[in-house]
Amino acid sequence: MPELQARVPDPVPDGNRRSYFDLVQAVFCGLLLISNIGATKLIAFGPRVELGGFPILPIVTDGGAFLFPLTYILGDILAEVYGLRRARRAILIGFALALLMSVTFLAVDAAPASPDWPNNDAWHAVLGFVPRIVVASLLGYLVGQLLNAYVLVWIKRRWGAGRLWVRLITSTLVGELADTLVFCLIAFGPLGAVFDGQSIPWDTLVNYIAVGWIYKVLVEVVMLPVTYWVIRVVKRHEAEVAH
Repeated sequence: MPELQARVPDPVPDGNRRSYFDLVQAVFCGLLLISNIGATKLIAFGPRVELGGFPILPIVTDGGAFLFPLTYILGDILAEVYGLRRARRAILIGFALALLMSVTFLAVDAAPASPDWPNNDAWHAVLGFVPRIVVASLLGYLVGQLLNAYVLVWIKRRWGAGRLWVRLITSTLVGELADTLVFCLIAFGPLGAVFDGQSIPWDTLVNYIAVGWIYKVLVEVVMLPVTYWVIRVVKRHEAEVAH
């Protein structure tokens, strides 16, 4: 027993001055997973109003809209502070976790329900839809987040570290547009009809895409002061840790 204990290494000391990268990455991945589940519900705000036969109300979005825009803010922080390589690592970890979640829900949905549990139909109706949502989310997220990080870093390399707001907004415009198009066309549009043959009407789909993109960009703009402050704090902390 003493020999066995001698071979067990001591725990790594829990220092007070550590990098924030793991914390930012964990929150980033958590928000992604929560948003994937929330996105299974379509939400409409306002009465039906048409202009020239095209519906401008209600505003159509999904439950993922509550938190998903924050993943782009955290993606901006990862790319701006830690660089493209580490941002890409966080994005791919989020991708792997979302895929694992989808496969797990698919397995749970396929497993036989207990005769005493009356909610199997409700589970299937909501979380049974998750695989299609996650396929849409995974592809949209991967394309959008990688474009967001790449554009932010590319602008910084080309024009220098000034005008952070230009990098943040431009990268969001490009990344969120790609993300929204891919997600909406697969999750509720014709590209996802291969899963179950279902697709929402085109006018609703266009409304959904436009509202989603504009809303996410507006969240980025409104949150710019907070993003600036977080980037400044994290950069200062990482500089202190490095020394």
